[in-house]
Amino acid sequence: MEHFLWGRMNRRITMSALLALLALSSYDARADTQKTLTDADLLTMAGNPYASGELPLGDAHYVLDAPRVGYIFLCHTMNESGGAGRDGGWIHGTSWNILSKLSVLGQVAWSNAQFDASVTGNQRVLAGNGLPTNHTTGIFPIQPSDPAYAFDRNPNSIAEQILRDTLPLNPVYSDTPYCMGGEVGVMLTGVPLFNGFDAGMRDAAAHEVQDSCSGHPQRSGQYHYHSLSKCIKDIGEKTVLGYAVDGFPITGPLVAPGKYLTTKDLDMCHGITSEIIQDGQKKITYHYVMTQDFPYSASCFRARPTRIGPSGGSGQHNQQMPQMQLQGGPPRMPPQEALSACSGKSDGASCGFISPRGDTISGTCRTPPAQSSLACVPMGMRGPRP
Repeated sequence: MEHFLWGRMNRRITMSALLALLALSSYDARADTQKTLTDADLLTMAGNPYASGELPLGDAHYVLDAPRVGYIFLCHTMNESGGAGRDGGWIHGTSWNILSKLSVLGQVAWSNAQFDASVTGNQRVLAGNGLPTNHTTGIFPIQPSDPAYAFDRNPNSIAEQILRDTLPLNPVYSDTPYCMGGEVGVMLTGVPLFNGFDAGMRDAAAHEVQDSCSGHPQRSGQYHYHSLSKCIKDIGEKTVLGYAVDGFPITGPLVAPGKYLTTKDLDMCHGITSEIIQDGQKKITYHYVMTQDFPYSASCFRARPTRIGPSGGSGQHNQQMPQMQLQGGPPRMPPQEALSACSGKSDGASCGFISPRGDTISGTCRTPPAQSSLACVPMGMRGPRP
């Protein structure tokens, strides 16, 4: 996040989420219709209000009923343990200072990192193993000898993943935004981008201690960002840095030397419509903008997302929840393990099972959308009620 001090320093959707995703009755779309901004508009809007390094804290800045500028529009909440155990001296009440914050030590190179972005027909395919292709990482688990250990004892090791996203090449902009879960998208470094929260719904960039490239691993070993990586060098507003899971591009905030877009300049989903360079061509499109201030990246989706995961971003210690694809039409059946866990039980009964991915899941028996049988809905999700 030191990028923003130039002026000074130079998988899938949950059952409850599906319901929230398809019904946004309180949102007034007329108040937030798409408008194309010119380069002159952007130059007038941009500035450098956070050159001192002092940033607003985004703890619990979420909404569940309708999108709001500066807040993450979640499909459901998840408030669990995990993340940093102690606040550092860089946090001051309702703000925090990026210049004072520690980083996890180490420079680990990943020669086995793989990532490919390609276009096939009307789809954009992003595939890789989740390791950064163009920068190093810190040493994880965080070592007792690392000063960061006094604040964040992240016990997880970075591990290869199997990542593949098939996104629409030309996503359809919606005046009515879609709610989101824990994952925003994938950056072109090959690293997933999570939302701005840790597992306790706190500002992850402020409370958790990341490495010098703004990343760290969660429980399954997935290395990820919550904010713009300090190791991404070209952060121009016209430069595509990654793609959200709805297919829209993610760009940087830099409009001109010393002039950056911030949250107040963007719409409810943390984006704008303007000319960018995409696939080597100039194109006017909607795009999300990474900023130095919370929520850092997309806070809701402007097109139908291909999946939505758990809402908590880091998940250093919390369990991984099973997810279902959102591909249009009726929701898919929950995994057989979730159905078997509630066989012979009544609505509201406690349940547990081992997911197809090998995760231990605890939850409550509920009836999924468009289904007649009870299934075990993971804890932290607002399952359908009678």
